[in-house]
Amino acid sequence: MPTSKTSKTRNKQKRSWIERIDWWLIILILAFFAISLVIISSAMTGQQYGTNFAMRQVLYYLLGFALALSIMFVSPELIKKWTFFIYIAGNLALLGLLILPESSFTPVINGAKSWYVFFGKLSLQPSEFMKIILMLTLSKVVYDHNRFTYYKSFQTDLALLLKIGLTSLIPIILILLQNDLGTTLVLLAIILGVVVVSGVTWRILAPFLITVSLLGASIILMVIYKPALIEKLLGIQTYQLGRINSWLNPSQYSDGEGFHLMESMKAIGSGGLFGKGYKGGEVYIPENHTDFIFSIIGEEFGFIGAIIVLVLFLALFTHLVRLAQVTTKPFSSFFLVGFISMIAFHVFQNIGMTIQVVPITGIPLPFISYGGSALWSLMCGIGITLSIYYHSNPEQLKKLKEK
Repeated sequence: MPTSKTSKTRNKQKRSWIERIDWWLIILILAFFAISLVIISSAMTGQQYGTNFAMRQVLYYLLGFALALSIMFVSPELIKKWTFFIYIAGNLALLGLLILPESSFTPVINGAKSWYVFFGKLSLQPSEFMKIILMLTLSKVVYDHNRFTYYKSFQTDLALLLKIGLTSLIPIILILLQNDLGTTLVLLAIILGVVVVSGVTWRILAPFLITVSLLGASIILMVIYKPALIEKLLGIQTYQLGRINSWLNPSQYSDGEGFHLMESMKAIGSGGLFGKGYKGGEVYIPENHTDFIFSIIGEEFGFIGAIIVLVLFLALFTHLVRLAQVTTKPFSSFFLVGFISMIAFHVFQNIGMTIQVVPITGIPLPFISYGGSALWSLMCGIGITLSIYYHSNPEQLKKLKEK
């Protein structure tokens, strides 16, 4: 009579590679792909750009799918084994942008040197890939710590937080030196998500989260009532305070910092229930195919179109949460929580900034906004998720389908 472990191995071997693919996840990504192309092509109607971004997005997606499917065949165990080497490579890529002189290889684009440009056309932004790299690294840090912690205590929890903090500090500093506040906020969201499920006691987490919340609220109040003081204490530049002021009172800054927000709310509000129809947008918003793509959705497809997009994201979150619950590998669970945290923060921040819920930052709408590096980074995460599903045993997949 074969052992249970042998039986599981045989069952896994009997399953074809087609049966081991997470088709539901692929269907969701294909739906986002279709929406992205429709909205980006609509954004091009005004002829304000000399480039066909919709066709470029097709190429970005095709390369992204190839990347995701390639990663799918790599086991999570092998990915975990190579995580720290990937972490070092990612930080070296970020460091290179700071120390290399400005050139056609490392140009300054929109006031920032954040991209490597290959062959004069293909650009890569290392900070986007660092999001996935950091969640992989933190997952391994937490996994290794818990594996070798035999007696959990207050001291071991503090040690884990110290490891997480030190691991996160290097990429955060390197990205902040590029003046990329948006990506830094995403990294903080990833860190928070992983910490919450790492096993650290709430006796430590609760005071920390309360302190951070109070600090954030205090900074916003100081921006409103004591802007000179906060500029002096934190060294924040005037234009950064302008973003917050224009968020709180966009009509007062409609000719400057508040222009995008005013136009975005005008576009979304004018869309009504069903919208103005495909390519029926009338409100001009610069760069609306990137950070403000949700404004096009709201104007042309109305409340119904916006709800459809949100439902798709909800379906994606639900699927990822269920997979994180049924997988028996802690490393995979930690990664999935970090991935969920990243996407959730992106969605909340991007949509929120178009309707004055949060200040404007350069954070795109996942899978829908135009862009190469941001999309490829997400597809790397999708590839790792497909790998977790592909290399799961039949019992795990059965639980996922029953949930």
